[in-house]
Amino acid sequence: MIARALERAARELGAATPTPRLDAEVLLAHVLGVERGRLAALDARALTAEERSAYAALIGRRAAGEPVAYLTGTREFWTLTLSVGPEVLVPRPETELLVELGLAHLKGRRAPRVLDLGTGSGALGLALAAERPDAAVDLVDASAAALAVAERNRAALGLGNVRLERGEWFAPLAGRRYDLIVSNPPYVAARDPCLELLRHEPPLALVAGPTGLEALSAIVAGASAHLVPGGRLLLEHGAEQGESVRRLLRAAGFGAIESCADLAGHERATGGTRGD
Repeated sequence: MIARALERAARELGAATPTPRLDAEVLLAHVLGVERGRLAALDARALTAEERSAYAALIGRRAAGEPVAYLTGTREFWTLTLSVGPEVLVPRPETELLVELGLAHLKGRRAPRVLDLGTGSGALGLALAAERPDAAVDLVDASAAALAVAERNRAALGLGNVRLERGEWFAPLAGRRYDLIVSNPPYVAARDPCLELLRHEPPLALVAGPTGLEALSAIVAGASAHLVPGGRLLLEHGAEQGESVRRLLRAAGFGAIESCADLAGHERATGGTRGD
């Protein structure tokens, strides 16, 4: 019965996840091909042998630390359902803050040009492209595997205002200027203990270098040459990195520098505007 299967799975997940019951429900709904909200109505339904086997395998992998999004192959972000896999970072709810800030900056601008650096699954750039179909949005990533995931998402969403480029930060963008640049770059220090909890996600998308500021510094250094006057750079960063990012922006000549907190109250995004 479904009710018993969920109880057993939640017990097995135990301390492996902060949300054992939720994870158990999401994975069972995935196996059955139904919405999670439908599980209660199917409480008395017996699982087939194939369903029990598939569910047990997923629960075992989740207990070993694999993200639910990798197990189901999808993740909700903003208003989008995105395909994800171990080639890309799992999009986080806190990253939606950059979408909000980006849309606020673009308000009133006609046919803006937008750049998402280190796009991964495409979450940021695709969300902005979906909200602003008049925008021309470029997605850049150094990983061919990540760009393949972003392209699948772009095609599935039917977004014709998006272009993908492979390269290290601004390298493939000579001569291009944007109204808005957004990035959720690697910002974890190489020896940060939190990396053990993130061991199933791609190190390229997580680890910046010894200090965690290396990618942020490189983006700030190159951004002015790719922003129109009045264009804005928005960066996600670690909860303790806000002041460091503000210093980088000030040193690079940016104005209107501001940091914003996520729903947990941590400084999570910092932006600056290029002057005339």
